[in-house]
Amino acid sequence: MSDFSLSAINERIAKASGFVQPLRDNLNQVIVGQQRLIDKIIICMLADGHMLLEGVPGLAKTLTVKTLANSIDTNFQRIQFTPDMLPADLIGTLIYNQKSGEFDTRKGPLFSNIILADEINRSPAKVQSALLESMQEKQITIGENTYSLDLPFLVLATQNPIEQEGTYPLPEAQVDRFMFKLLIDYPDVDSEKLLMRQNTQARENININPVVTPDKIIDAQNVINEIYVDEKVEDYVLKLIFATRNPIKYDLKDMDGIIDFGASPRATINIVRAAKARAFTKSRGYITPEDVRYIGADVLRHRIILTYEAEAEELTTEDVINRLFEKIEVP
Repeated sequence: MSDFSLSAINERIAKASGFVQPLRDNLNQVIVGQQRLIDKIIICMLADGHMLLEGVPGLAKTLTVKTLANSIDTNFQRIQFTPDMLPADLIGTLIYNQKSGEFDTRKGPLFSNIILADEINRSPAKVQSALLESMQEKQITIGENTYSLDLPFLVLATQNPIEQEGTYPLPEAQVDRFMFKLLIDYPDVDSEKLLMRQNTQARENININPVVTPDKIIDAQNVINEIYVDEKVEDYVLKLIFATRNPIKYDLKDMDGIIDFGASPRATINIVRAAKARAFTKSRGYITPEDVRYIGADVLRHRIILTYEAEAEELTTEDVINRLFEKIEVP
């Protein structure tokens, strides 16, 4: 890539990324002790992906998504998933109009830009699967008609850890549609002390005003597609992915018999897209291996399926991913 073209993309990034810091500042006003969550949500949105957030209740998952929606001049819907939900509760349905003698389309809450699918694993598989078409194709079919969704379209789903009662594991095809799966951990002591003070003492109400429009986000996504990826970085990504499918070939003999199914080609695509978005937030016109390592675990976490032997040895996907990044040589 010539210096001229690299400087040109850097200039475009500088113009298109002006909203990133104000957006981060908005989220930091409300969210305490979850900087990693804030960064990853912004990256996921810019990479035109969807995110699955897993963590116990009370870790500001819902509040973060609401604050993000308030920071963007766009439509937002929160959908609380329950065991008695039906697909029509998400996508909408046809209602018979007695006056006209025809069926009218009643659109559901998925017809919005930012969707918070709260406790998605509380609902049965048929409801979870109703999200598939909207997430992948950005369209919804009701009866014989297909409707395109407004862009940008971002699904942020929260789920309780599988060990909790009353949960339905997400189908593998559904999970694979999420670019990231992020595990939300407890804040540290200092952050929780600040959080305690903020919520138990008198203070001024924080007004969150929109700092970016949907058009600017779409423009940013177009710029991100032009970010340069060196062939050595491409090879690094491919080695990480193929090592999950054939560990022995990549000198990971200790992982033989541990992985049942490796990462899909969608993981390869999503790692590069997310790494480009991360470079964009850093005002860089090219991606580095460090960008790949920063988002790699979030892309791979839900795409690597372990064998029963691995579970018997109490190994987790986190252990496997850490081993991958240790073993595969960084260019």
